[in-house]
Amino acid sequence: MDKRIRRNVLILGAAGRDFHNFNTFYRDNKNYKVVAFTAAQIPDIDDRKYPVELAGELYPDGIPIYSEEELPRLIKELEVDECEFSYSDVPNQHVMNISSIVNAAGANFVLVGTKDTQVQSNKPLISVCAVRTGCGKSQTSRRIIEHLMAKGLKVVAIRHPMPYGDLVAQKVQRFASLEDIDNQNCTVEEMEEYEPHVTRGNVIYAGADYEAILRAAENDPDGCDVILWDGGNNDFSFYKSDLNVTVVDPHRAGHELTFYPGTATLRMSDVVVINKMDSADAAGIEQVRKNITALVPDAIVVDGASTLDVEDPGLIKGKKVLIVEDGPTLTHGQMKYGAGTVAAQKFGAAEFVDPRPYTVGRLSETFETYPEIGCLLPAMGYGKQQLKDLETTINNTECDTVVIGTPIDLSRIIKIDKPSTRVIYSLQEIGRPDLGGILADFIDTHNLV
Repeated sequence: MDKRIRRNVLILGAAGRDFHNFNTFYRDNKNYKVVAFTAAQIPDIDDRKYPVELAGELYPDGIPIYSEEELPRLIKELEVDECEFSYSDVPNQHVMNISSIVNAAGANFVLVGTKDTQVQSNKPLISVCAVRTGCGKSQTSRRIIEHLMAKGLKVVAIRHPMPYGDLVAQKVQRFASLEDIDNQNCTVEEMEEYEPHVTRGNVIYAGADYEAILRAAENDPDGCDVILWDGGNNDFSFYKSDLNVTVVDPHRAGHELTFYPGTATLRMSDVVVINKMDSADAAGIEQVRKNITALVPDAIVVDGASTLDVEDPGLIKGKKVLIVEDGPTLTHGQMKYGAGTVAAQKFGAAEFVDPRPYTVGRLSETFETYPEIGCLLPAMGYGKQQLKDLETTINNTECDTVVIGTPIDLSRIIKIDKPSTRVIYSLQEIGRPDLGGILADFIDTHNLV
């Protein structure tokens, strides 16, 4: 008979939700012993440790991180009782496939919910989430912040974690300027999320310990009236929210019912934004509307367009263009195009140049892992080598113009030796109800003005 008091737990993650679930539910819980994490989705995060400094008194040696590919062996060798699934933006079928591996190896399969993981703020808090990566959640977050700042409110954003570097140094990160971003050695993926906030004049926090981050944000030196949770990877909020906003994408109609935990996120919604209605077909829009009505009939539905422009349309018209899109949107987000593609079509590009003959290093590996990307170039930059490979690939590619469809100016961080132009995109509400009216009610309810 097994006489162990603490149940051995293996947390399956991707350097985000997994660390948060550990911090909030397992770290000080003497009923469980987390024997390891596994890593998926994000490159170069296995073969690390969750550090002693963050792991707490019950884990004086820290916690090892292994590849998810080793799951059956780890369950056996570490005598695992429970495997807790803690990453997002995956098909429901994928979740159950992992469950079958876990159950076949003899362990329980666990999904931890909001009751045990959401942290309460002492400030009014709005969460902005999405049913898939690439729906336009960040656009929606920025639009909400613009509405609130126009009322004279100080908004502090907190971004879903992307702790790819030194976890101890990244316990609590504050970004109020481009210099802050540069000084903290952010990846391209992090810059894409942080830079649009600081250039609009609001502070954004991120890191590894989300209760510590929340307390710092509530007491930000520049002041804080409202916290905005800028979610990611179709995860549900780490915080208890006073207003839950979820973004859906009619270009991927039906995904709001078939991806984890996007469907759970949708079910929690007070407001649902249907984005990209300006470029989606009517059938997709109608299907999304029906699914929203079926799952959350009381939610307020806001119609939205993802409006875009480019800095120099003359560099696109009649040109052979290389299109660089947001990396995660093309990879595990599974989108076949992004803002760069739409802009190139809108402004009359003569040809889309296929980057695959020119890729090097880690980018070549990305195309091997995600062959469905096709002739677009994902802006992968999880580390210095990926960033260097991105620069080399762009400069290798025989094209007239580089169309940058990422939320940041890539030319600020890599040297592009050919003409380039940025795509600028934002959320625009269509008709009523709109976010302005919804936020006016939120302000009144919480006596913010």
